[in-house]
Amino acid sequence: MANEGVMVSHGDTKIAFDPIFRNGFGQYLLLPAEMESALFAGEPPFDGLDAVFISHYHGDHFSAEDLLRLMEAHPQLQLFAPAQAVLEIRAVNDVANIMNRVNQVALEYQDAPVSLGIDGIDVEAVRIPHSGWPDSRAEVENIAWRVTLDEAATVLHLGDADARDVHFAIDAEFWQRNQPDTAFPPYWFFGSRAGREILQNRIGADSNVGVHVPVTIPADPVQRPQELRSADLFTRPTETRSIGH
Repeated sequence: MANEGVMVSHGDTKIAFDPIFRNGFGQYLLLPAEMESALFAGEPPFDGLDAVFISHYHGDHFSAEDLLRLMEAHPQLQLFAPAQAVLEIRAVNDVANIMNRVNQVALEYQDAPVSLGIDGIDVEAVRIPHSGWPDSRAEVENIAWRVTLDEAATVLHLGDADARDVHFAIDAEFWQRNQPDTAFPPYWFFGSRAGREILQNRIGADSNVGVHVPVTIPADPVQRPQELRSADLFTRPTETRSIGH
């Protein structure tokens, strides 16, 4: 979609990660107007969207006002979000009419992963510190969502996860238990040895597609910095990948 916004579909099941936000901070793409319009109207490819997942409450991933508007426009839509994001939604307006569709996760750093879900969607959540830990953003409740659709296709969205193995080593068994078909790490995981080793040795996805790619990184791999030339990156809205499983 844009930045870390990704929609995943399997059969009739559709989910989206970080789909609506308002601030690109001069570095990241926003949703094109026609895509945003289709999202709110429930038009293809967003018709029948079952669930939305929020990684964290920052403005380049999340807009409380717009997410509330999306939930009100689509009475079937389920929301999975960290407690900090839910607090921001509550501050917008009276949200009593949607709270029965809000699945809140409140996790501290190093808490055990949790499992939840709805029909056709199995959800696992773990808090991985925001990039910059421990010097900055340590208070941000960044949630990595591992989601299995229809007991068939598993995807992982890491939000703005910090690329240090210490965060993943403490839950080594969790990561090995259900390795994704496709993971969506922020692009900086490809740019460091530690990040690449996490993707290979901890997460073990069949494929990785980088997100949160700044507009300064070219779509053409040949023009990218050396460490990103072999990485598969989402660099423009409407790009698609097939998920093997």
